[in-house]
Amino acid sequence: MEPRRVAGIVKPRDGKFAKANTRSRKHAFIRQHSLTIASAGILIAWIFLYSVSSARTHLGSFFGNAIADWSGVVVMVFATKYLYEKGSAESRRPPRSVLGPVWKRLRDHSLSIFLVVTGIGWIALYALMDSETKWGQVVGNIVSEWTQIFGLVLLTKRLIERHSRESVR
Repeated sequence: MEPRRVAGIVKPRDGKFAKANTRSRKHAFIRQHSLTIASAGILIAWIFLYSVSSARTHLGSFFGNAIADWSGVVVMVFATKYLYEKGSAESRRPPRSVLGPVWKRLRDHSLSIFLVVTGIGWIALYALMDSETKWGQVVGNIVSEWTQIFGLVLLTKRLIERHSRESVR
């Protein structure tokens, strides 16, 4: 007798209910989000290592730069997963839906909007900090990373690179 699966509950034909295999659902979640989990874990490791090191050492400087670089990686993983930029070859395609003109424009530029809003937040934080302190240097590097990501989004809207799979339109 083959069980029938209904929203996480297994209902065999005899009418008795049993809990579905939660281990396989956890495994599926981890597998489907493994890049996000791994890149966020690496970022957390860099933050921890930087917090316990001296910014005046080569290793401490490396950890600080790694925080900014891996923040960019996490943003790109997140951005390509959930956000869209109209005209950008690097961006995912949005789902087809019936939206009003304002919502359509917001959806079509959600990646730029996200980068601008969070970039303003990083710039404001950097302006309030002493740029020569340990964390001030890191935030300055993150501002630079955000500018680089936003610039890349804008460049990929119009420019192409020969032999790049993303440039094929």
